Amino acid sequence: MYSYIKGELVEIAEDLIVVEANNIGYNIHVPGQVLSYLPERGSEVKIYTYLYIREDAMMLYGFLTRDDLNVFKLLLGVSGIGPKGALAILSVMTTDDLRFAVLGDDEKTIAKAPGIGAKTAKRLILELKDKLKLEDAFESALEHNGESGSAPGQGTNAVKNEAVQALTALGYSSSEALKALQNVEITDGMDVETVLKQALKQMAFL
Repeated sequence: MYSYIKGELVEIAEDLIVVEANNIGYNIHVPGQVLSYLPERGSEVKIYTYLYIREDAMMLYGFLTRDDLNVFKLLLGVSGIGPKGALAILSVMTTDDLRFAVLGDDEKTIAKAPGIGAKTAKRLILELKDKLKLEDAFESALEHNGESGSAPGQGTNAVKNEAVQALTALGYSSSEALKALQNVEITDGMDVETVLKQALKQMAFL
């Protein structure tokens, strides 16, 4: 029904924002990470939205990028995960982090989300492995690099993307590259060369 809502950001709560457009205030539920990347109250925002309808309620869920919205929809298609669970996952990890976790069979990282246990994390990986592509993470990183402050985790994800590409160019499979990178703590400011050196050390233990 709604593709996005563009208007004035008038309220910010713990997991909810209010955007006023054409004299209507929209309650929009957002992932916790989004709150850190919102402009000041009174500023204009553009939020990509998903309208969830059930018998006793209609709720809007919002995201800063269309990619985040698309991944949210994929999560809703996983057995046992509703809007609350999907929002919890995207509150503790970015969409690119989720891609890396799914493609690298990293159920422990996914299970850290509130309300998501080990069984649900395994099922999520099983159901989304063919729907999430590593190439989308690369494209997402390139898109984010062209936009200032549009989404969280851009720096480390961009480095991780480049490291995976470099490892696959060396002959390793994407799965091997992802598993090696899971054991590398990538912090802001680390360059690709440093990450690669640490990842190659991890390759010896795979």
